[in-house]
Amino acid sequence: MSPVVLITGTSSGIGLAAAIQAQQAGYRVVATMRDTSRADDRLEGVDVRRLDVTDPESVTSVVESVVRDHGRLDALVNNAGAGHIGTVETDSVENYRKVMEVNYFGVVAMTKAAMPHLRAAGGRVVTVSSVGGVVGQPFNEAYCAAKFAVEGMMESLAPVAAQQGVTVTVVEPGAVASEFVANVGVDRESAIEAAGPYGASLQGYLSRTATAFSGAQTPDEAAATIISALTDEQPPFRLQTSDWARAFVATKLADADGTAVQKLTTGWI
Repeated sequence: MSPVVLITGTSSGIGLAAAIQAQQAGYRVVATMRDTSRADDRLEGVDVRRLDVTDPESVTSVVESVVRDHGRLDALVNNAGAGHIGTVETDSVENYRKVMEVNYFGVVAMTKAAMPHLRAAGGRVVTVSSVGGVVGQPFNEAYCAAKFAVEGMMESLAPVAAQQGVTVTVVEPGAVASEFVANVGVDRESAIEAAGPYGASLQGYLSRTATAFSGAQTPDEAAATIISALTDEQPPFRLQTSDWARAFVATKLADADGTAVQKLTTGWI
């Protein structure tokens, strides 16, 4: 019987591409999203379900119904997430909490709900992090904090889960041309004006970011790494989606005192 994978955040971008590619790879795919009216036509034949990863009842009911309807759960892909631009002095604590709820606590809730079923199946947890889960980036304080938390959780969980037959992998995309960027919701001029003393630095960061995303990967290219994490016999814990992402992450992992990263990111602003 074909394995069952539940993927969060599949209305667009990497999640949508991963759902399509997983189905092509022979999985029974459960593609979840907050608003199922946004389901792409290419998900025809895929089991599309409503899920809000920040709602505990939604998380529990979806996981339980998937196991009831399909008889098993072999893999979870934690992909749902949201970006955020701001800096601590001019941003609100409430915004930080919201970013953590979606990007971190949503991952915790989904993984907790799925784990008993993944243990039974000898399954996999694949979590879409970011290069921002390794390298802190200017004006991404809340987002990087959440992704750092995801990486810390999963890196700690991996050996424990492995003892129970469950493989844990994080996937780290760099720039990806998708609706994710648009969904950050930054109006450039308004944001610069609202940034006060940080306006000039934010202007520099936004200009640099626009350049970075001009050469971004496609969602299909990034999603292929997720499929590798699902299908390779022994995937590593950490997978980047491009050569650029590998080089970027390597800067941090070899940077014991933080000097190299600070020099790099200071140049962005």
